[in-house]
Amino acid sequence: MTVMRIEDRSWVENALRIVEADANRSADTHLHPFPLPAEWGIDLYLKDESVHPTGSLKHRLARSLFLFGLANGDIGPRTTLVEASSGSTAVSEAYFARLIGLEFVAVMPATTSPTKIALIERYGGICRLVEHSGAVYDVAEELGAQKDWLYLDQFTNASVVTDWRGNNSIAASIFDQMALERFPVPTWVVVGAGTGGTSATIGRYCRYRRVPTRVCVVDPEGSAFFEAWRDDTRDAVGTGSRIEGIGRPRVEPSFVPAVIEHMVRIPDAASVAAVRMLDQVTGLHAGGSTGTNLVGAFRLAADMKARGEQGSIVTLLCDGGERYEGTYYDDAWVRSHGMNLDAHRACIDHFLATGVWSESVC
Repeated sequence: MTVMRIEDRSWVENALRIVEADANRSADTHLHPFPLPAEWGIDLYLKDESVHPTGSLKHRLARSLFLFGLANGDIGPRTTLVEASSGSTAVSEAYFARLIGLEFVAVMPATTSPTKIALIERYGGICRLVEHSGAVYDVAEELGAQKDWLYLDQFTNASVVTDWRGNNSIAASIFDQMALERFPVPTWVVVGAGTGGTSATIGRYCRYRRVPTRVCVVDPEGSAFFEAWRDDTRDAVGTGSRIEGIGRPRVEPSFVPAVIEHMVRIPDAASVAAVRMLDQVTGLHAGGSTGTNLVGAFRLAADMKARGEQGSIVTLLCDGGERYEGTYYDDAWVRSHGMNLDAHRACIDHFLATGVWSESVC
């Protein structure tokens, strides 16, 4: 908890200016068309969140957490910040903490990739690794309860700190960038769920703007979110996900099922096959969660084509593939995790050639 003093007001105002200036300097992220045949009448786009200064979609969440904490009086000039994170959020939070001169501690599973640990430390963050991934919440909360510490708590606050009506919102950015496209109002937006904040923001925005766009959440193996949505329960549990950045062993507070029209469970091998295909076909080098998004988008596009529908689908390129050279792009790692990519790649290639998603091919 941080106790604010009257004389701290000028520090907070300057810190808010610095954090907002980061967004002003960064401009917006790119919207890449994926090469589907034009005659299908279905356009697919990837919003490239890897071009943020810290290289992932989590840069937006971290900025929102800092803006909220500063404006709410929770973050002051003596605050030490702490987060429970599997990697990318902590990278972005370490960046913003250094930007305004505060110390940052990331509580992470011991299995977090060395690349992400190195990125956090590059921005001045301190990594505290715990053996059991489920313990990261308790350790972070315990540290945050100290005097002049703050637990940023992305999993609780992600759906709260982002203004879903438009300010600093990925949803508004998507619709602004789509305005001059062939089908400017997307039929679907496809995203994964890590905290649940992105799907909540986009779903709320679509309702607020009264547009017909529907939200599809793709969920990897081992995640609790799919069962929670399907069975209308927040008690669902999972084993955790091999696709970093999405999927959770528990239903996080920021997950809002009511704004989601459709959910699909995606095999991990399909996610890896898709992201490798993306690299080969477009030169866009992305992480595993982007592959999960792509498989969901392909399946929706196949359904639209089968019904004779036209329209657009937008999904996210969540982070860059350079963080995963030792995992998703490493054949030995893939084999060690029992993944056979061949059948899933055949399924993807069949779709790209015919517009048909055939489970029999997979």
